[in-house]
Amino acid sequence: MNNNPNAAIVEAEERLRQAMLKSDVTVLDELIAPELIFTNHFGQLVTKQDDLAVHRSGALRLNALVPSEQHIQIHNGFAVVSVLMHLVGSYETTPIDLSIRYTRVWTVRSNGSTQIVAGHAGIVPLNVNAT
Repeated sequence: MNNNPNAAIVEAEERLRQAMLKSDVTVLDELIAPELIFTNHFGQLVTKQDDLAVHRSGALRLNALVPSEQHIQIHNGFAVVSVLMHLVGSYETTPIDLSIRYTRVWTVRSNGSTQIVAGHAGIVPLNVNAT
């Protein structure tokens, strides 16, 4: 990571959020590691190619992706992030209005880039205290 690993992860998380909102496959491709293992909120495993394909196809459309809290742990060569997001948009024809807690593992590559290698998403009921 750079001189301030926490700031680098905060920046990477914001780049990811913006790329998800815009379905910017180029930026998503940079931020997601080829070996990604991600478990979505349905318990399904999602690969990098699966994630890029849903954005490329336009099936997922996000109108809002609002973080309400973020916890970051910095370790030697990697970071773990837990962030609560409120998503508004649609998947195919189904409306989305959910609070989802994401846990992501970011790693630093030999070239200095930071990429997500693993993650998990879980729905947080709106009436549950998130913290």
